[in-house]
Amino acid sequence: MANSRFEYVKQFETHDTLLPQTYIVVRIDGKKFHEFSKFYDFAKPNDERALKLMNACAKNVVLHYKTDMIVAFGESDEYSFILKKDTTLYRRRSEKLSTLFVSLFTSNYVALWPKFFPDTPLNHKYLPFFDSRCVVYPNIQIIKDYLSWRFVDTHINNLYNTAFWQLIQICGLTAQEAEKKLMGTFSNDKQEILFTECGINYNNEPEMYKKGSLITRKGEILHIDVIKQINELFVGFE
Repeated sequence: MANSRFEYVKQFETHDTLLPQTYIVVRIDGKKFHEFSKFYDFAKPNDERALKLMNACAKNVVLHYKTDMIVAFGESDEYSFILKKDTTLYRRRSEKLSTLFVSLFTSNYVALWPKFFPDTPLNHKYLPFFDSRCVVYPNIQIIKDYLSWRFVDTHINNLYNTAFWQLIQICGLTAQEAEKKLMGTFSNDKQEILFTECGINYNNEPEMYKKGSLITRKGEILHIDVIKQINELFVGFE
């Protein structure tokens, strides 16, 4: 249709170009993953296979875009990909970055599923899909705070979920009873409940569950205290 009289329709296209010299976070998040995980009977509070599948998908995305990548961080059914402030990838067009990152991640999820769930084929009625967004951050301190926020969120969510599900699975409480017991409790309270009532020392839980997964631009998958090492992660990217 090049140079045809119909080409005028291209004038209606809009392109949201992200601000230059700002850090870009492309964040993907599972859509209706509660239903998805329930259908495929994911282990609670954490399914090691599912988390490792997420990490494998994210690693492939990082390596595909490693020239423009600083680091990626994930927990549960979400992943954040942090791009360098001077990246010109896809001319910094938000819709391109968002759609291409999430489609690459999703295609990897489907392709790698048999490796992590060899006895559970995907059902065409329950396929994985994710949403995606691009957010820009103006300076290195805010991007560090963003990553620290996701790390803290991992700890808060995992501690709650671990206590909630262990109260159900080990102590025999109903979901309503477990929720009521944890209402208004702080981190120390939850750890004490886990230890005294469930016989679980939270400190001995797998690092991947407690700290999430960080992927370097070289593809290393680490489970570290992000806040303690935050400055090291951004050396050379300020």
